[in-house]
Amino acid sequence: MKGAKGAKKADTKLTVKKTAAKGKAAKDPNKPKRPASAFFVFMEGFRKQFKEENPTNNSVAAVGKAGGAKWKAMSDAEKAPFVAKAEQRKKDYDKTLAAYNKKKDAATEEENDSDKSKSEVNDNEEDGSDEEEDDE
Repeated sequence: MKGAKGAKKADTKLTVKKTAAKGKAAKDPNKPKRPASAFFVFMEGFRKQFKEENPTNNSVAAVGKAGGAKWKAMSDAEKAPFVAKAEQRKKDYDKTLAAYNKKKDAATEEENDSDKSKSEVNDNEEDGSDEEEDDE
C-alpha cells in the first residue's frame, strides 16, 4: 500500500511540472543576449588553441575540462584581460538592454493607449444602451 501512495505522489509532482512549463511566457527573440562571463571570454580563444593542439579530439567535455583546469591554474593577473573584456561586454549589454526596454515600454504604452480608447468607446456604447433601456 505504501508503494501505491508513493506512486500517486510522484505522478502528482510530474503533472505539476508539466502545467508550470505551459504557463511560461514566450521569449522575445529581439531581446539582447546576456554577455559572456570572463571564463567564457577566455574559452573563446582556448577552444581554438586546444583544437590546434589536439586536432583528433572531438570531445566537447575534454575541451571544457582542460579549459577549466587552465582557468583555475591562472593567476588574477593572467585573468585580468579576460575580466576587462567581460566587463566591457557587460557595459555594452546594459546600454543595449536599456534601449531595448525603452522601445518595449514605448510599444506597451501605445498598446495601453489604444486599449484605453477602445474601452472608452465601449463604455460610451454601454452608457447609450442603458439610456435606451430606461426610455423603454
